[in-house]
Amino acid sequence: MTPVTQLEFARAGEITDAMEYVAKRENLPAETIRDEVARGQMVIPANTVHLAGVLEPMCIGVASRCKVNANIGNSAVTSDINGELEKLHTAVHFGADTVMDLSTGKNIDGIRKAIIGASPVPIGTVPIYQMLEELGGDIEDMTAQHFLDMVEHQAKQGVDYMTIHCGVLLEHLTYTMNRVTGIVSRGGSLIAKWMMTHRKQNPLYEAFDDLCDIMRQYDVTWSLGDGLRPGSIADASDTAQFAELDVLGELTKRGRERGTQVMVEGPGHVPMDQIQMNMERQAEVCDGAPFYVLGPLVTDIAPGYDHITSGIGAALAGWHGAAMLCYVTPKEHLGLPEPEDVKQGMIAYKIAAHSADVARKRPGAQDRDDALSKARFEFDWNEQFRLALDPETARRYHDETLPQDTFKSAHFCSMCGPKYCSMKITQDIRKMADELPQGKLVELSAPSAD
Repeated sequence: MTPVTQLEFARAGEITDAMEYVAKRENLPAETIRDEVARGQMVIPANTVHLAGVLEPMCIGVASRCKVNANIGNSAVTSDINGELEKLHTAVHFGADTVMDLSTGKNIDGIRKAIIGASPVPIGTVPIYQMLEELGGDIEDMTAQHFLDMVEHQAKQGVDYMTIHCGVLLEHLTYTMNRVTGIVSRGGSLIAKWMMTHRKQNPLYEAFDDLCDIMRQYDVTWSLGDGLRPGSIADASDTAQFAELDVLGELTKRGRERGTQVMVEGPGHVPMDQIQMNMERQAEVCDGAPFYVLGPLVTDIAPGYDHITSGIGAALAGWHGAAMLCYVTPKEHLGLPEPEDVKQGMIAYKIAAHSADVARKRPGAQDRDDALSKARFEFDWNEQFRLALDPETARRYHDETLPQDTFKSAHFCSMCGPKYCSMKITQDIRKMADELPQGKLVELSAPSAD
């Protein structure tokens, strides 16, 4: 069979143009990229339609930098094409590696066409949302063919990866009845309602091979959805979550066998002490497939600040092997995010992903930290701003208290002023030490004979 997907090319020993591009971005040998893709431990979400347009290929896998996804999309209540394009621009500007269009309102096709046409990063979707909109909101009317047709439609548009909830089975639903927050995945709850209505098995699970065939044709990457992920820390690591995970492990292997690239979605609310176990269990069950986690939130008490509660969990997840982190904005659980919320979520998650890269000692990860620290010690404010994740905010905070241009070269900030700045004092100490005769500082610091 002639290779179509990046996985098939990699297995055939071929290094594609996309793999070469990714290797340069990651500062890794192209052979490493090929081998990781061939093993299924790395994916390159690059729909052939989008790849022929403005897409700049990237990879997701534990051997590469930890990635960040940003969710955008309209709802039945708010947003339009221009609003979504502004969110896309904001997300990419602040470092999003991929963007998911989760639109559930009107004109989904028009919005997605505009997003794919403008996006240099891979675009993901949850196809059941648009399918449900076209069915008038009644999931009970869905047939497997409805869903297959929607997946093919979105694949033709150029969608690079799709979250599909194939792993929620009818027999799993009993495990959710005593949960605090039940089924919090929108896609998972819709499939659960369909199964309870018809008393039949998940039609997406039963149509999995047909879905693979469509996705292979366009090299759409699987994002196997965790429809039974915990929506509260009380429900974390329960029977329902891990029963579905076992099915996702089975589907990972089946998807690879049919030539498709596969990554797996992970939990959303997990206490800190359970995160490492969750990452390691997924890696074992899903044969090292890239893990794409939704946070996770480590506490449930901070609505309005869940970019922070989840950023803590995201950093730990990345440290312990998550390949991509799905950002959470301050609006999580409260409303549809606006551009400023997108920015706040992105900054929190770029911090988390970068912290994971440093902790995992990925090549070059700490270089930027060291360069910024050097600039801080030398009071090179402009270099600090240039290296900051959010230069505009760093500059604004500095200028709010020291607005005059003369202070841009000052060897202090408004926190300590000129007399109490520890770094300035350290520089003075070093200058005094330099003025001592050679070896005198060692002599002064030697313990007294008395």
